[in-house]
Amino acid sequence: MTGNPSPWQEPGWLESAQTWICTELARQNINLGGAIEQPHIRPWSTVLQAPTEAGTIYFKASAPYFGHETGLTAFLAQLRPELSPSLLAVDLTRHWLLMRDSGVPLRTFIKAEKSIERWREVLPLYVDLQKSLMAYQGDLLALGLLDRRLSHLPRLFEQLVADESTMLLDQPEGLTIDEYRSLRTFGPQFERMCARLASFGIPETIHHDDFHDGNIFVQDGRIIFTDWGESALTHPFFTLVVMLRSIENSLDLPPDAPEVLKLRDWYLSYWTGYAPLAELQSIVALAQRIGYVNRALTWQMVIANLPPELKSEYASAVPAYLQEFVNAG
Repeated sequence: MTGNPSPWQEPGWLESAQTWICTELARQNINLGGAIEQPHIRPWSTVLQAPTEAGTIYFKASAPYFGHETGLTAFLAQLRPELSPSLLAVDLTRHWLLMRDSGVPLRTFIKAEKSIERWREVLPLYVDLQKSLMAYQGDLLALGLLDRRLSHLPRLFEQLVADESTMLLDQPEGLTIDEYRSLRTFGPQFERMCARLASFGIPETIHHDDFHDGNIFVQDGRIIFTDWGESALTHPFFTLVVMLRSIENSLDLPPDAPEVLKLRDWYLSYWTGYAPLAELQSIVALAQRIGYVNRALTWQMVIANLPPELKSEYASAVPAYLQEFVNAG
């Protein structure tokens, strides 16, 4: 598949976005107080910020393959406003959001305090959100959420592994030939792994596939969840793949550090209605391994949609997650 430039790379896009921002601010009697800037540009999204008399207003645009973020954010803002950014305007067609400032990233506190304690406030709210959305699977799929249900993952795994061009075989950041051979024969075992994870009876729900301390904000005592572009309908425990790595990175910890294991167990403590903690620890080890495949699938989708000149910059993500999957056995 040939990648397409992001919309914000096209002539006239920035002017169009700025006009929309100004129109929506005027509609709500918010006066612009300076130039609109573009501090964040990625192939899959961009952010503009507008200084106003009501504080900094943020605009976000998502690439079409993450376009469900717009509708999902609006849906969550209606359903759980206390956990969501304060939205000023939404354009579902162009995948645009306009919102008030959400506060300070959790990462700022984690690094300054050199502690995981702030996560104690976050986890019960996030798990409660996951549980409350178990009843909304149809709504989530209708919004365009990535469908990564366990019953679908074996087929997606086979398609992923068949895409040899993304494996960077025997290259410095790629899979070895032996690792790839192992993956090519792993399909039946992967299907059994997914069936085993499903057998524990923990319902599938929303999974924020980029749940790290830079996408969680603190404002006046509130916890706000943002950046839902990579989210999927799947097993809730996949969240731990990125969440635990977030702590490793922010506090410079090894994967088996006591703080990392404690954070895992804090999260699992809210799921003991389904199994005792010791059993959940075993379940989550299986879920994390399958979760590596889920992450690889997302990166495969992103890379397929990048323009050719950008593919090499992100190409190592797919084999990196598959390498972790293979070597976790």
